[in-house]
Amino acid sequence: VEGITPMVDGGRFAAKRVAGDRVVVEADCFTDGHDLLAARLLWRREDETRWREEPMAAIGNDRWRGSFGVDAPGSYVYTVTAWVDPFLSWRHDLARRVDADDIRIAALIGAELLETTAGRAEHDADGKMLNAWAGRLRSTEEADALKQIGLDEALKALAERCPDRRFAYTFPAELPLVVDRERARFSTWYELFPRSTAGNPGAHGTFRDCEARLEYVAAMGFDVLYLPPVHPVGRERRKGKNNALIAAPDDVGSPWAIGAAEGGHQALHPQLGTLDDFRRLVVRAGEVGLELALDIAFQCAPDHPYVKEHPQWFRWRPDGTVQYAENPPKKYQDIFPFNFESDDWPGLWQELKSVFEFWIGEGVKIFRVDNPHTKAFPFWEWAITELKRDHPDLIFLAEAFTRPKVMHRLAKLGYTQSYTYFAWRNTKWELTDYFTELAHGPGREYFRPNVWPNTPDILTEYLQVGGRPAFMARLALAATLAASYGVYGPAYELLECQPREPGSEEYLDSEKYQVRHWDLGREDSLQAFIARVNKVRRENPALQSDWSLRFFPIDNESIICYVKSTEDLDNVILTVVNLDPYHAQTGWIELDLATLDVDPHAPYQMHELLTGARYLWSGARNFVRLDPAGAQAQIFRLRRRVRTERDFDYFL
Repeated sequence: VEGITPMVDGGRFAAKRVAGDRVVVEADCFTDGHDLLAARLLWRREDETRWREEPMAAIGNDRWRGSFGVDAPGSYVYTVTAWVDPFLSWRHDLARRVDADDIRIAALIGAELLETTAGRAEHDADGKMLNAWAGRLRSTEEADALKQIGLDEALKALAERCPDRRFAYTFPAELPLVVDRERARFSTWYELFPRSTAGNPGAHGTFRDCEARLEYVAAMGFDVLYLPPVHPVGRERRKGKNNALIAAPDDVGSPWAIGAAEGGHQALHPQLGTLDDFRRLVVRAGEVGLELALDIAFQCAPDHPYVKEHPQWFRWRPDGTVQYAENPPKKYQDIFPFNFESDDWPGLWQELKSVFEFWIGEGVKIFRVDNPHTKAFPFWEWAITELKRDHPDLIFLAEAFTRPKVMHRLAKLGYTQSYTYFAWRNTKWELTDYFTELAHGPGREYFRPNVWPNTPDILTEYLQVGGRPAFMARLALAATLAASYGVYGPAYELLECQPREPGSEEYLDSEKYQVRHWDLGREDSLQAFIARVNKVRRENPALQSDWSLRFFPIDNESIICYVKSTEDLDNVILTVVNLDPYHAQTGWIELDLATLDVDPHAPYQMHELLTGARYLWSGARNFVRLDPAGAQAQIFRLRRRVRTERDFDYFL
């Protein structure tokens, strides 16, 4: 038994699925000689002791396939066992025999085999039936009748219930599987700064102000509301507006500079409100269909209580100062990183785990983790495993814009979802290559992408110069290429595109360093467009997973075309996006009608879901036109032609 899939790094790490999935497992199972095999898929929850079994079927070239269903989040294990099956081998040999004497001798061998099999039967009724079949093989001399008895499907089913597994070989590793809730696969995130939600310009927002924003976010179709750190902000070395090294007296500092006299990672910024206010926000969010996600940033402002209480958790330089965080050319003078190689690493690990536990106790089940690649890998594997053992419905999003292998390692260590390079993939080739890798590469077993066209740290050149069409294109791409995506708002829907300086991806007047007031009622807002796109996502299961993604050719490098579908092809969504934010573009799409289950000789309807328009297409080659002045993207649902019993043609 070898070549099992899914298998991540030889079973060192877990594959991932969500509750409700059927987990399809394949393996190469073979033996010497011509005997036939039987194979079983073994699986159980990690906390169970007894294996459950599912049959595996041969699919050619010694490859076998089976599946099992997982109905609840948690940790599972599975493996494969196989054995030479004497009955199946005998049956296969009998089917090939034509000489009457050979058949009679084979029947006697089969009778002995069935009598031995009867001795293994767990139920008396099965044993009696097997002996009865053996008697029939001994009771006649007529070769055709004997052959018919031996090849009877009912006999085969009975014998398979009592297999001879004395010499079974079981793959030596128990392969791990993590099963998450559905939101791990399909989620739509909206990020906002609570301190910028006040109704009056210049005022510091509160959790109560944030409550008033919930309906606005929910109406756009988001299901996760993500808040940057909500803790006290350090006063020492506080950054000023636009990342100034010297802060003015009224500057609020960066929320990621965590900790002050009021407390640290388990405290709330006093201007945001009390713990009761936070609890109320969690409840109110749930009432409108939003789940609250919190940012976890394991770093400290110089005046964080940890710095004085646990100086051993930080790196001290020869001059008696603590090394602040750097990512050249970026410098973060207002935060201290933890020293995960400290002699007191066990104490540090327990304390950091307790931060998660505190907020879990306040009703938070989703965490976006800041820069996890700069913290110790063993810590994440330990902490996430421990936390999910008690709370299997937790979701962890890794904000790690770093090297590919590091990003993948974090996903293997337990992160549920991962940020991606989407923001910097702009051309048709780049998008096709990258998302083909995400949807069909080996990493898909454990790496779940969550794509963001912008973040508080990332304002790409494409958004800076492309205007409204660029924002529409990137939103449509994010929402249809990936099952999970997010935007940093209201900067996104209000088309915020001014960089701090030329060549920078930092926003001018960034919310990271100051309170902003947003005019949500602006006429040019993308609010309605985002709401429509998210409605399409909610109503079409094809867009709620990643693995079905396929790109189709179109004879224009400025237009990208791709399809997602459900396994039964009942829901097929085709998206075309104009990547040029300045000019109208046209092109001819080449559809693979066979993979879409479309009759090449009959017309079919393409229902454009953003506008409601319906088009009658025929054949594989069809024309599209996308104009930045109107439609920057089109999202079609394929509706096949059918005939009713009244002989009236219409489209589903």
